[in-house]
Amino acid sequence: MAKACLLQSTLLPAYSPLHKLRNQNITLSFSPLPLSRCRPGIHCSVSAGETTIQSMEEAPKISWGCEIDSLENATSLQNWLSDSGLPPQKMAIDRVDIGERGLVASQNLRKGEKLLFVPPSLVISADSEWTNAEAGEVMKRYDVPDWPLLATYLISEASLQKSSRWFNYISALPRQPYSLLYWTRTELDMYLEASQIRERAIERITNVVGTYEDLRSRIFSKHPQLFPKEVFNDETFKWSFGILFSRLVRLPSMDGRFALVPWADMLNHNCEVETFLDYDKSSKGVVFTTDRPYQPGEQVFISYGNKSNGELLLSYGFVPREGTNPSDSVELALSLRKNDKCYEEKLDALKKHGLSTPQCFPVRITGWPMELMAYAYLVVSPPDMRNNFEEMAKAASNKTSTKNDLKYPEIEEDALQFILDSCETSISKYSRFLKESGSMDLDITSPKQLNRKAFLKQLAVDLSTSERRILYRAQYILRRRLRDIRSGELKALRLFSGLRNFFK
Repeated sequence: MAKACLLQSTLLPAYSPLHKLRNQNITLSFSPLPLSRCRPGIHCSVSAGETTIQSMEEAPKISWGCEIDSLENATSLQNWLSDSGLPPQKMAIDRVDIGERGLVASQNLRKGEKLLFVPPSLVISADSEWTNAEAGEVMKRYDVPDWPLLATYLISEASLQKSSRWFNYISALPRQPYSLLYWTRTELDMYLEASQIRERAIERITNVVGTYEDLRSRIFSKHPQLFPKEVFNDETFKWSFGILFSRLVRLPSMDGRFALVPWADMLNHNCEVETFLDYDKSSKGVVFTTDRPYQPGEQVFISYGNKSNGELLLSYGFVPREGTNPSDSVELALSLRKNDKCYEEKLDALKKHGLSTPQCFPVRITGWPMELMAYAYLVVSPPDMRNNFEEMAKAASNKTSTKNDLKYPEIEEDALQFILDSCETSISKYSRFLKESGSMDLDITSPKQLNRKAFLKQLAVDLSTSERRILYRAQYILRRRLRDIRSGELKALRLFSGLRNFFK
């Protein structure tokens, strides 16, 4: 099965703020929103070590969708899909330990068995027919790309209620997707101060709002009878983009089409699962292949892709238990030194290759990419190495085939020390947050607000703990390498001194 593919910039026009999203390394999921385990009015039980956002605020201004634990809506969806051509399933919707509701095996499932078989007629894509045909024609006349088009399509179909073919599907969608799109700026600043995911979340929110404003000024305001503001507004677009970020898939075997796949998006995530959705030409349906056997009543899982805990929180609103996500990483920010005599030259070299200062690089429990090392080389390189600035910047941008051989022994110790200093600065931020998080003054008078804040805070603690763990490991590796370098130099000096004494 093909894994999730990166969002391509060709889908986004120059006028759309969403073109900035291509720089965020967003991976489109082949999986659904992980559903909250918390029923309204009940405190969250953290099953399997994961935590999800359960909003305890007043219901958002969305008149469609359902509460996340609604089996009635999900059952109606299953019945409608069956009546519309979905073949008999070996899975059924039910309440589950992980995700509140999910798909469970209704019979024995073998490893390597294909499941789902959702036909293209039950898949939502940019080619789907609009119930309001005139609105669809206007959007396509303006050549709106897939993401904004699908976001508008969802709102249009949702607003038509039972008049839309997709009424049963939209009724089973969460009224509030649990992504960082729904965190306020104050909450992001308070809880994610130490993590680079905060910047990603702010940029994503800004881009979504900006895209709505683009559509409003360029299209909606010119056709108010088709796109009334009481339906097409920033709240509904936040909802629709929340659905897309958490549920939209790219199907390589269906000409790379981006789509929403009803029923398939009831599957929840497991970090140990390595199976993904794709279109199967032989069976002419969207399928996935089990990578393990399942017993009747056992929850069936799918992978969301190789995402870090921060990325999972960003799009889906949950953080896996510490140490359970093999794809986990933390973004480490590196910056040029403004007192560097060659600051402008180095900055120009970075800009030439699409980089900036600061620049973030992923650090995993197993190490860090050569791009990070190349950036560090550039930061610490002295003026007499200015002829190498271009090569370093190019390697840091992943635009050279020789980056794996990039070595500057004369400044390697300085580069490693620079990375270590940056790492320890970041660790101190996480440690300060984790130390203070137990005494945060939430200053909330409403019990519902207090519950929401408590959940957000717990998510932030879980994320900070997992990201600091990776940085601690990087700190250990860096210290060992620096110790080896320095002990080797010391040994060489002693050997040289001994030889000199011998010849004396």
